[in-house]
Amino acid sequence: MTTVLIAGGGVGGLAAAIAVAGQGHRAVVLERREEFTEMGAGIQIAPNGFRALDRLGVGDEVRALAVYIEELRFMDGTTGERVAGMPLTERYRARFGNPYAVVQRMDLYGPLLAACRESAWIELRGGGHVVGYEQDAGGVSAVLASGERVRGGALIGADGIRSAVRARLVGDGDPRVSGHTIYRSVIPMDRVPEDLRWNTVTLWAGPGWHFVHYPIGGGRFLNLAATRDDGARHVVTGRPVPRERVLGEFPGLGDTAARLLRLGEEWREWVLCDRDPVDDWTDGRVVLLGDAAHPMLQYAAQGACMALEDAVLLGELLDCGADEFPQRFEKYNALRRARTAAAQIVAREMGRVLYHPAGHGALARNRMLAALSDDELHDKVSWLHGARDFVEALPLS
Repeated sequence: MTTVLIAGGGVGGLAAAIAVAGQGHRAVVLERREEFTEMGAGIQIAPNGFRALDRLGVGDEVRALAVYIEELRFMDGTTGERVAGMPLTERYRARFGNPYAVVQRMDLYGPLLAACRESAWIELRGGGHVVGYEQDAGGVSAVLASGERVRGGALIGADGIRSAVRARLVGDGDPRVSGHTIYRSVIPMDRVPEDLRWNTVTLWAGPGWHFVHYPIGGGRFLNLAATRDDGARHVVTGRPVPRERVLGEFPGLGDTAARLLRLGEEWREWVLCDRDPVDDWTDGRVVLLGDAAHPMLQYAAQGACMALEDAVLLGELLDCGADEFPQRFEKYNALRRARTAAAQIVAREMGRVLYHPAGHGALARNRMLAALSDDELHDKVSWLHGARDFVEALPLS
């Protein structure tokens, strides 16, 4: 049995702990905050995410809390025209083996946390802010902000986009600021007019902006997320913003979308960040996972799914003793980097090519999407949603 330290107690960190414990190793999760909890509103889970959750043993628990979406709907945000829709019902589920669903973040995090708490092989340690690491031939010490060193046979850095483990391992500085600001609000569904209660993930695309909404919390709430390509250059994380300002950022929004946007209250803003793909996430007995390894913009809705895939594959490779961990980490890195890099780049390109064009670019986009059949739309996402071994990837052309 090897003690595996995990920096970060988010979705990726808890998933890694479950996967590691499943191989008979002891997992110690070091979370910066005192409490294990999850912030944020909605998460979309594609079939590849459910496949990973099933392998972790919590798929049924997450399914019980999810809203099963019927369609990914793409709308022209200025004209109100329905451009295209990808159906997510029988044919989609038969092809990919699982549904597409949306959940509140806590509805994904909660089952993972419960599974960790039920395991005798997992220790959850709050207030354990990892700021670096030291390693030698015998193991790794996670260095905490308090000065304490926690010793283990290996360290998994699952500490997010501003990972301290990555800073020591890769050393590539601060995340890339995208120049996009996103405004988020969650409202009770009983405040939404009946004619706007759609069981879809709906995206309204406009010139330099887009607006997404979908039900969460078992259908009790509506998640609103509106994004502007505004050239923002400074990091903002969850700052409250007046409702009037949000409404003023989207003056060209069509009537129906504007009705939905006006429902939002208690808005908060974030400036979106990601990083360029890198080839190496390993340093001997240390390895990165999830956003610490390959943070991506939200536009492909795959960030959480990629972290879950990472955890499953990494866990399956650790059916060995500690002496073999460095080689197994390198194998995990080699198997995952092409797929995750493809997801990172596609997420960026979706914002540029699909969500934010103006003028002739928007018209060309609308014609291209409208011409695709249901099967062709499913083909477009098959490399992501349909991956069965979590290492598949297609060229970006």
